[in-house]
Amino acid sequence: MNSKYDSYCGLYCGACEILLMNELGKIEEKAEEWNMKINDIICHGCKSNQNAIYCIDCVFKRCAESKKIEFCYQCSNFPCSKLLEFRKDKYHHHSIVLKNLKTIKEKGLDLWLNEQEERWKCIKCGSLFTWYEKLCRNCGEKLYNSKNEEKDLEI
Repeated sequence: MNSKYDSYCGLYCGACEILLMNELGKIEEKAEEWNMKINDIICHGCKSNQNAIYCIDCVFKRCAESKKIEFCYQCSNFPCSKLLEFRKDKYHHHSIVLKNLKTIKEKGLDLWLNEQEERWKCIKCGSLFTWYEKLCRNCGEKLYNSKNEEKDLEI
């Protein structure tokens, strides 16, 4: 199954630990580490038919699908109160959604996906990393993760 890295709300699923572990074939290890059922964390991205338990009831996905739109910015209510609340909740990786949606709208999905693929690679060795990793699993390089990024955003 090919994973889908874009989402309706503007998150980049390619930097999600669950999706990366699925792609690396390490989902059983992650389920054991997190004391979860494997089926709860099988995921192929937001816009796929297989979502992890954290995303299965996503309000943005349901809304966008009901309106037959691909991204929240295409909605006449953009940005809605739910998206604004999501952007400012306790999860650092949510803070980037409006900026990402703006970039997708202005530059197009393909360019944004290419930028995100590069953004979530270690600058020293090129290994992929996820939203909250502090050090590269491969070379130990300090990473610019979502927590760092949130500090640099104008929210």
